[in-house]
Amino acid sequence: MTQKSDFSLSRNPFERGYQNQNLRIARTLLITCGDDCPPIWRSLHASQSLLPSDQAAGFPCLFGKDFALITEGQDVPAKLARQCPSEGIACAALYSVEAEDTEGRPAHMGDFQSVEAAREAIRQLSFETGFYSRCWEISSAHLTEQAWNWLERQADKRTPSSFLFLPFRIPCSPAIGLKLISTPWTDEVLSATEGIDGAWRLHEEHRRAGMPECLVEALRLAALADVRILVFDGDAPTLKGLPLYADE
Repeated sequence: MTQKSDFSLSRNPFERGYQNQNLRIARTLLITCGDDCPPIWRSLHASQSLLPSDQAAGFPCLFGKDFALITEGQDVPAKLARQCPSEGIACAALYSVEAEDTEGRPAHMGDFQSVEAAREAIRQLSFETGFYSRCWEISSAHLTEQAWNWLERQADKRTPSSFLFLPFRIPCSPAIGLKLISTPWTDEVLSATEGIDGAWRLHEEHRRAGMPECLVEALRLAALADVRILVFDGDAPTLKGLPLYADE
């Protein structure tokens, strides 16, 4: 068998979308400061974070590179005012939805007129009504012949519960599926749910049982992305970024 790529991946190919647990709402002010200047956005300083939007939008403000302060009707400490050398008008208070992408970089999802609309956007993005993208069907070309044979043997016998996966055959199909348990397989989750001191111990148990390395790595990546059902099928598409194997 010839390996077309290796395991030095820049990112986990099973990961999709934004990290749901990191979706958050941030209120920002749309500030204008002159006819010739483009509008800017700033968050209110923490000391004014509880100020209702109707007491911020339409009012004069001071702003610096990090935050803004509403001045009308507000007691602004001189120390904070010195950090905001520019003046403007807070034309609107908007609610932005922010997140991190799969590589941990900040991402701006959009702006909304009300906090209710922003919360609804997060509800839609985080799929709170069900679990999506947790079932994958990928090509068996991601496994060597040795790994496929090992998986077939496991599907035909009782797999130890300590493996944290259950292999199964799919009737009328050459495909083999696995149900992954206690995902994601991180140190924190495995310690809390299974009493396993480090995810590496689980992977080492798989290796001691004779699991070929390509399958160890495929399951590790899938479990880290919180995949619960993983199906290997020769007729399924390949997964970009996951190593492929082919006959010499």
